[in-house]
Amino acid sequence: MSRNVPSRSAGAQTFPSFEVSLLSSDLAVRDALARILRELDPLSLDIEETGTVELVLAEVLNNIVEHAYPTEAGGGQIRVFCQPAQDGLHVRITDCGAAMPEGHLPLGRAVEVDVDFSELPEGGFGWFLIQDLAKDVEYARVGEQNRLSMRLPVGIPA
Repeated sequence: MSRNVPSRSAGAQTFPSFEVSLLSSDLAVRDALARILRELDPLSLDIEETGTVELVLAEVLNNIVEHAYPTEAGGGQIRVFCQPAQDGLHVRITDCGAAMPEGHLPLGRAVEVDVDFSELPEGGFGWFLIQDLAKDVEYARVGEQNRLSMRLPVGIPA
């Protein structure tokens, strides 16, 4: 489900904020990413900016599906709120799954990739990519809800 909310300014034009809701599953993440990118069409993002938005949101949403909502619990709801602004796309993602380990974001360190393929770690790339590509990344656990916010520096007028 996606819905528009009151407009905000991005450059000289006004673009609406919007929210996309999904239930925790791999297929729902793919569908939600497609809906988000369609909603961003009016911003006329270039291919690199579109790729950044898709990569960061895919990493976050897939982490929520994999870690916040255990498969045996049947998943849960995730909400993605996007607000275009002059300094980029502001994104807030909420869910009621398990909290982040130790109550804060992972460090997101670069992983050594100049090793034999068999020695590559299974994970660890996601949070590095998120924190490298997004700005102002913040996480809070409020009651039973996880709240992740960030700014993606895309769609910024030259």
